[in-house]
Amino acid sequence: MNILVTGGMGYIGSHIALSLLNEKHEVTILDNLSNSNFEILKNLELLSNKKPNFIKGDILNTELVVKTLQNYKINAVIHLAGLKAVGESVSKPLIYYKNNVLGAASLLEAMEICEIDKLVFSSSATVYGKPNSLPIKEDHPLNPNNPYGRSKLYVEKILADLVQSNNNWKIINLRYFNPVGSHASGLIGDNPNGIPNNLMPYINQVAIGERPFLKIFGNDYETPDGTGIRDYIHVEDLSDAHLAALHLLDFGRNTHTGEYNTFNIGTGSGFSVLEIVETYEKINKLKIPYKIFPRRDGDIASSYADSTKANTILNWKASRTLKDMCQSAWNFQKIKHN
Repeated sequence: MNILVTGGMGYIGSHIALSLLNEKHEVTILDNLSNSNFEILKNLELLSNKKPNFIKGDILNTELVVKTLQNYKINAVIHLAGLKAVGESVSKPLIYYKNNVLGAASLLEAMEICEIDKLVFSSSATVYGKPNSLPIKEDHPLNPNNPYGRSKLYVEKILADLVQSNNNWKIINLRYFNPVGSHASGLIGDNPNGIPNNLMPYINQVAIGERPFLKIFGNDYETPDGTGIRDYIHVEDLSDAHLAALHLLDFGRNTHTGEYNTFNIGTGSGFSVLEIVETYEKINKLKIPYKIFPRRDGDIASSYADSTKANTILNWKASRTLKDMCQSAWNFQKIKHN
């Protein structure tokens, strides 16, 4: 298939683009490079022996998206472009609603103009908010407690309405839990611009000496060690889930009728921040100094997935361990600084 990956130069997008290239799909990336860099393109070509098409631009530019879809004869879209920092969304909600919600609407409008009806959407477990029960199933009430999560939920509602209005649409909505780790080559990984908003790249920067210590936000949660518990999933497992979703869209049971399906993408178990730090230290033989800071607005104590539905319908299951995540993350950091 000819596949457009919005945000395909970013951390998750680059791993998905590589998997698609290795599966012999034609890949086109649309990215404004706001949180990525052009070097990724070279590494994707090096690892796959195939160069993806690349357009620097923003999904808010509907005309550009239309031209891209038409010029590259796109059959399906994986939509990842968007902002993703919970704390930043609390302080700057408008830019999250503009980029994430209006950006998605712009993309969908362009797809409708071009009569392209297959979409995999990058959503988030933050749409659940504070869990009523664990593990979290897809039918759990949706009550996000920060603008980032609400922006994802609003897009989900748009997608559901779209399928309801036009049964040509076939959409799979993937609710990610916490992607970490890097490609086995160490050539692509989580390399955010500026101060990291996520745990693993921050640990990486402390490990390499770019930052003096890790900031842990809150040690007074109702968890065994007081730090937040999350379901961490290896980014390569997450990438595999997208390939499974595309396969279902292309060859699934309801390929001729409207379809909207949602799947949790996680491992089904949770680890605390301190458990991540301890595993990272042990597997990489490093010391990660840290300091405790107050909780961040919008954070919750625990969140981990029930991924039974993805295991059953997508025929997908996470296979990589926490040790794999920590080891591959450090491997990427070492290679990046060589």
